[in-house]
Amino acid sequence: MESQQTSSVIGRSPSTPQPSADAWQQAYNSVAPSLEPLRLTLKRPPQVNILRVNQVDAARLDVELTAMLREQLVKVFSLAQPGLLLRYEPELNAFLEFLIWRFSIWVDRPTPGNALMNLRYRDERSYSGLAMAGKVRTGLEGPGLSRFQKLSYCVAMVGGRYGWNRLQNLSAFQRWGDSDRSSWSRRAWGLLQRFESIYKAASFVNLVVFLHTGRYRSIIERVLKARLVYERPSMNRAVSFEYMNRQLVWHELSELLLLVIPLLNMISFKKVLSFSFSGEQSSVANNREDACPICERTSITVPYRTIPCGHVYCYFCLRTRCIANPSFRCARCEVQVTGMQRHQERVSLEGSDKRPG
Repeated sequence: MESQQTSSVIGRSPSTPQPSADAWQQAYNSVAPSLEPLRLTLKRPPQVNILRVNQVDAARLDVELTAMLREQLVKVFSLAQPGLLLRYEPELNAFLEFLIWRFSIWVDRPTPGNALMNLRYRDERSYSGLAMAGKVRTGLEGPGLSRFQKLSYCVAMVGGRYGWNRLQNLSAFQRWGDSDRSSWSRRAWGLLQRFESIYKAASFVNLVVFLHTGRYRSIIERVLKARLVYERPSMNRAVSFEYMNRQLVWHELSELLLLVIPLLNMISFKKVLSFSFSGEQSSVANNREDACPICERTSITVPYRTIPCGHVYCYFCLRTRCIANPSFRCARCEVQVTGMQRHQERVSLEGSDKRPG
């Protein structure tokens, strides 16, 4: 009995302090500053990476669609006055871009290029409010563009491009750059050039930032806070990478051919091909005196003789060779041609007529 009383007295030692009623509040206040970064991390919305190639391809598809619509519209007016649509090309482009904007962005739908890439515009300002309220789970939520953003997009992308094209055409037609330095047109032309340089520099900086972060492919989108996000997370892009790569290769190949073909000498190319497939016949024709050494036709068109060797060529063949190469040598005897004549009339390489003295 005495041992039990002794143990109870020891368990209730008067030296142990009793916790106060607000002890838990004081403990929470002491550790709250260290828990604040963790709380902000948990409330931070998930980061969503939108493929940059999808955004660039969407813009390219929109441009191609506008070009297709323009081509069809030009065919409609093909029987009208020639050059009618050429004078109103800026208005035509603005009208087509306005139609695309009216039936896509204005009604909260993606543009055709964005739809093929499974993208849509999102108001990033409203999304930030939802993220702070903890209403974001996947990072793809958020409302579309507001009415102000839609109208601003139309004014900047449609009206801005149209106004800039018209202003450039006006300055080029009236030759503002060639006017006096003190005139208003020269000052306006200088302002246009300066503004264009600043805009190009800003576009380059925006491109670098876009490649780094994957947000806002243009300056207009960055100013309006209109970001492209996936419309449906479980859906892939409708246009495969193989198709876009094939289109890119064919486009660049056609550009290369348009650049290289005018530089080729088709007569020499034809001569090489004819010699490759019928070398014996070509050599026989080249040795005949009544055949043109360049085109190898036996019926020479407007025959002219070279000076001083006197071999016969077609006028067009000889003239084009002499213009292209002032030190042209005869294809038969390798003598430098200094002039050409028909009958008793001589024509120098510069095109002036010379008669024998």
